Amino acid sequence: VAPLLPVLLLLGRPGRGAPGQGAGTWSRFARLPYPQDQLFLYDTFPDGFLWGAGSAAYQTEGGWRQGGKGASVWDAFAHRPATPPGAAPPGPVGGDVASDSYNNLFRDVEGLRRLGVSHYRFSLSWSRLLPNGTAPVNPAGLAHYRRLLLRLREAGVEPVVTLYHWDLPQALQDAFGGWASPALPQLFHDYAELCFRHFGGQVRYWLTMDNPYVVAWHGYATGRLPPGVQGGPRLGYLAAHHLLQAHAKVWHLYNDHFRPTQRGKVSIALSSHWIKPQRITEKNIKECQKSLDFVLGWFAKPIFIDGDYPESMKSNLSSLLPEFSEVEKKYIKGTADFFALSFGATLSFQLLDSHMKFQQLESISLRQLLYWINSEYNNPQIFIVENSWFVSGTTKRDDAKYIYYLKKFIMETLKAIRYDGVNVFGYTVWSLLDGFEWHRGYSIRRGLFYVDFQSHDKKLMPKSSVLFYRKLIEKNGFPPLPENQPIEGIFPCGFAWGIVDNYIQVDMTPAQFLDSSVYVWDVHQTKKLIKVDGVYTSKRRHHCVDFAAIRLQISLLQEMRVTHFHFSLKWSLILPLGNLSLINHTLVHYYQCFASELLRVNITPVVALWQPMIENQELPVSLAKYGAWENTETVQAFVEYARFCFTSLGDHVKFWITMNEPSVKNLTYTAGHNLLKAHAQVWHLYDKEFRRSQKGKISIALQADWVEPACPFSRNDQEVADRILEFDIGWLAEPIFGNGDYPEVMRAWLHRINSVDLYNFHLPYFSEDEKKLIQGSFDFFALSHYTTTLVGSEKEDAVKYDHYLEVQMINDITWLHSPIRAAVVPWGLRKLLTWVKSKYGDIPIYVMANGIDDDQNIVHDKLRVYYIQNYINEALKAYTLDNVNLQGYFVYSFNDKTAPKYGLYSYIANQYEPKPSMKHYREIIDNNGFPGPKTPELLCTEEVVSCRECHFFRTRKSLLAFISFIFVAFIVTIFFITYYSQEGRKK
Repeated sequence: VAPLLPVLLLLGRPGRGAPGQGAGTWSRFARLPYPQDQLFLYDTFPDGFLWGAGSAAYQTEGGWRQGGKGASVWDAFAHRPATPPGAAPPGPVGGDVASDSYNNLFRDVEGLRRLGVSHYRFSLSWSRLLPNGTAPVNPAGLAHYRRLLLRLREAGVEPVVTLYHWDLPQALQDAFGGWASPALPQLFHDYAELCFRHFGGQVRYWLTMDNPYVVAWHGYATGRLPPGVQGGPRLGYLAAHHLLQAHAKVWHLYNDHFRPTQRGKVSIALSSHWIKPQRITEKNIKECQKSLDFVLGWFAKPIFIDGDYPESMKSNLSSLLPEFSEVEKKYIKGTADFFALSFGATLSFQLLDSHMKFQQLESISLRQLLYWINSEYNNPQIFIVENSWFVSGTTKRDDAKYIYYLKKFIMETLKAIRYDGVNVFGYTVWSLLDGFEWHRGYSIRRGLFYVDFQSHDKKLMPKSSVLFYRKLIEKNGFPPLPENQPIEGIFPCGFAWGIVDNYIQVDMTPAQFLDSSVYVWDVHQTKKLIKVDGVYTSKRRHHCVDFAAIRLQISLLQEMRVTHFHFSLKWSLILPLGNLSLINHTLVHYYQCFASELLRVNITPVVALWQPMIENQELPVSLAKYGAWENTETVQAFVEYARFCFTSLGDHVKFWITMNEPSVKNLTYTAGHNLLKAHAQVWHLYDKEFRRSQKGKISIALQADWVEPACPFSRNDQEVADRILEFDIGWLAEPIFGNGDYPEVMRAWLHRINSVDLYNFHLPYFSEDEKKLIQGSFDFFALSHYTTTLVGSEKEDAVKYDHYLEVQMINDITWLHSPIRAAVVPWGLRKLLTWVKSKYGDIPIYVMANGIDDDQNIVHDKLRVYYIQNYINEALKAYTLDNVNLQGYFVYSFNDKTAPKYGLYSYIANQYEPKPSMKHYREIIDNNGFPGPKTPELLCTEEVVSCRECHFFRTRKSLLAFISFIFVAFIVTIFFITYYSQEGRKK
């Protein structure tokens, strides 16, 4: 928290709030430091922070005809013969049975005890206590809620009670027209008095009603929800008018008659969305402010500020909006003891009318909403009384999506407290258990506990989110973990610091003036060179330094101070026909020059023979046309090509990659089979025929992104993660670095799906000789790593579900993401490296590529700086703490010309410019890691370059020898001239 606080303080925390001050929220958050402000905050909540869960009577109670309960508007709505326009079917029986909490009080309270919550928010069913909405009282209803309160007290759980959560008695709708009638506020007052009198001694927190926006607008204006009155805006605003009057009456009732003895607090649960401008302009910000006024401010401003509606509503709605008298304004103003906020899946992207967005963009930023409330309503104490997201109705117990939304919302609440100075004192997850989800019926689930609605006993089964939330409550937030802290230290002597370029820029344009003609310079008239016909000088041989492109690239690499440079050869250009019948000698000479120039400046070339690209997989056309790697002839062609490369370039290249990042996503099993055999044959070719003379090393480089179970507590998700790792990495790694054959997990899975799902995926078999050939065909383990993926077993999103491997891709929305939505997860690299070590032993490992995209904006290069810093630090942890034999690290990529958006050098108007990330990487290289005051000094006796000046002279020995010769000749000439001049004078 500390490093970010000074910046946030400069940007300002909300002072004494007032209507309109919330408009500064959008510009403030647009100026926060990137990416620091978007990082996950590891910290704890204030002592005494309240943690709870909630539910609503109609969603969970069931028992709609039990114990003398009367019908509510939702009962009537659910039993309508036809579904109202625009509403989803409410489910087979609506909330008739739902989770059956009416008959399972002990079950629910045990669930709360298991969670370890401090409070439980639930609502009273008005029609269960007063079946007709008014007297007489239903004794069974009173007894039910007394039992619930008693159980909660025994469990040490504080009740937070809502008097009215949308389930108005149908009798009041029939007799008076519901909230459209001015009679309802007094009837609500009478109902509240009954509740205060019978239950107030055991309740410290009361909420008069939940989300009056939804009740008024969708109950009486649009008719989307019960009672389904399509009365248009005028009736909707009138209903809201009466809801505000009813709330104020109840607050004053409690304040005047019950607070002195019961010492409780009363508020109203207000729901809101969040909105962001399409672009940060004054006009768009005003529209965003207006959007919040029309939804949240509609009720919050009268209660928390001045008893009247927002000015934007009054000026835009004119006669549609009822007016409060001065007496009513004073009566309504201040009728809340805290700000009770509901935020999440009920309103956001669901029940917010599109015209109330005012052409701006809806968002789910709880932190910014909390800051806006703080600024707009005079720094109130805020109690989050409903918050969460949802999962599919088919999702059972591994609710990963729900967990990560919960994690996001809670972390944003923590940031609002720690960074923004917002006074939030409690948080309530919605909901305790699965139930009837209003207009969406049973198509989604929002509970921490799973309920099988088809079962008779309706047992509560804990989901993964229960374990997540319970652990969070125990720790009171997200305390910093030692493994998340950066470490100090350095890498070993000889550590390879590299950079990657998929393919080097090949430019054969000579840098020197090599024309053999003779010219005369006309200095008097034309000032031009005039060619002398028929006169020529002798031609000199071409030299590597003649290529300007090579010199430029080498100078950029020197500026970066890397020790290694990794690039791939173009097989399709070197041998266009796929065999030695046609060789591009010019290109080969260019590669020779490039490699020799790298060595001249003490940079080791790391060369891949083949890297698949989109066009023809970067194979010669003749091979690509006839099956590519499906064809066994490609194997022999690759061996022949490799032999030529070793012969032509082996004197300059000592670090070979047979195949760089073969994409398993695009490989058939037959192609992968042949690819492995080709790699092994090339490795043995080098080992037997070239290693002794060239003294190099060779291996294969695999793409290896880490895969993490979405629910860390789920055995099913762990099995899925293990399966994906074997299919993504083990498929090619196990035969080479393991036992010479494919992973058993692959064979078992393919056998299962082939037999059960009638697939026909054939994984070939190696002969015993082939196994011996492939096993051990490596000198090191080279991997490319970019990101981490979460996987789950529950099908949640069809677009991101892989039916073949039965895996659901999940996104942790608290992670940093690049412009193309690549997740930035530094610890994934450390986990990958330790996994490789545990699986394949203590072999040398090189991270051959690691990088992130940007949008060519200097702001976003800050993300790359963060990325490089933290991924390298995790690599250092793997080396120092986990004893991984890590020998090198390469950043991807060299420049934006060859890899747009990934380069450490930008390329604009034919000019290369170093980005801040390049300079940061150079600093890490210079320090060989992250040395601290206690880091022991590392003396590397084999260090070639002890100083930059020495390096300059050491790499230019031929030039220095020539200059020395000229100097000596000059001295000798002067000597002889002087000598013979003196002799002449003597004579």
